[in-house]
Amino acid sequence: MTTSEPRPGAARVLPRTGTPGALHEEYDTALLDLDGVVYTGPVAVPHAVESLLAARDAGMRLAYVTNNAARPPSVVAAHISELGIPADASEVVTSAQAAARLVAERVPEGAAVLVVGGAGLEEALRERGLRPVRSAEDSPAAVVQGYAPDVDWRQLAEASYAVAAGLPYIASNTDLTIPTARGKAPGNGALVNVVRTATGVDPVVAGKPLLPMHRETIRRTGARRPLVVGDRLDTDIEGAVTGGVDSLLVLTGVTDAAQLLAAPAHQRPTWIAEDLRGLLVPHPAVTTADAAAEGPGGEPDGVGPVWRCGDWSARVAGGVLELSAGVAEADRIDGLRAACAAAWGHPGERPLDVRKALEALEG
Repeated sequence: MTTSEPRPGAARVLPRTGTPGALHEEYDTALLDLDGVVYTGPVAVPHAVESLLAARDAGMRLAYVTNNAARPPSVVAAHISELGIPADASEVVTSAQAAARLVAERVPEGAAVLVVGGAGLEEALRERGLRPVRSAEDSPAAVVQGYAPDVDWRQLAEASYAVAAGLPYIASNTDLTIPTARGKAPGNGALVNVVRTATGVDPVVAGKPLLPMHRETIRRTGARRPLVVGDRLDTDIEGAVTGGVDSLLVLTGVTDAAQLLAAPAHQRPTWIAEDLRGLLVPHPAVTTADAAAEGPGGEPDGVGPVWRCGDWSARVAGGVLELSAGVAEADRIDGLRAACAAAWGHPGERPLDVRKALEALEG
């Protein structure tokens, strides 16, 4: 297995200084993704409930930020509360809310807006003083599209008629897939592609990883020192990088070690943890030192610097990512931190072979 190469000039590597305290002490608000972080379908992710309750009891504010536009915030908050984490609708920020703000910036107050999606979008539009409609014949001033499980051909056709007529077109997000209990299913991005194919028009997109969602979240939470917490590189972590804030990647959702090692600069987290218990502990430094030998002129096939975290050390030698532990019971996440720093700091133009490093982490 190889990693994709970081973008030229990429310098986003894990911090060389750790945190003096636990993350919940260093940041005032956790901006938490939901699927794969807090819950998976109807079930809480292991360690999520007790970790979030402990972080809240210690003074950290919790906000729940989701690209899913189908459900209103009150329904999402009720689901979180049922898991054992008391939550209020005001603590939930959805891509439907970000999309509704984009619509409101483009049409007069009270205007009709053609909705492709569910109750979450309709409620968000009404919050902005707009009137949801379901037909292109209802004289809409714009079209907004978000995921809902009952979106059908008729709704997509109505959207296509209105978009083809030149109306502003806003999408809550363009995630191609969504996680379900049975596996991956088509997400809003797949449905947006239907309208795009019919009209040749690209929508203005509100959700993660784009700035409208980040701005909506900061407006609604008032966070001063936010920490984005997520399981996806291409939405949660990229959104944090886009917004210029720190992030914590948890490995309870879609991202695995191989994908993390291959992350391009714009999708690299500040911190890494197995699960939400990572909010409650200090994070160690990842340090570096020059290797004893390098290839001619520092070429990619030489030996790069040694990166250390806890009992682990990592380096790149001859295009291979090497990772070793000094003790038998070394913390796996410390090893992943060291491996990421070595992979992300590698300046070579060729992809890295990371198979031995992954074997060391699994061993």
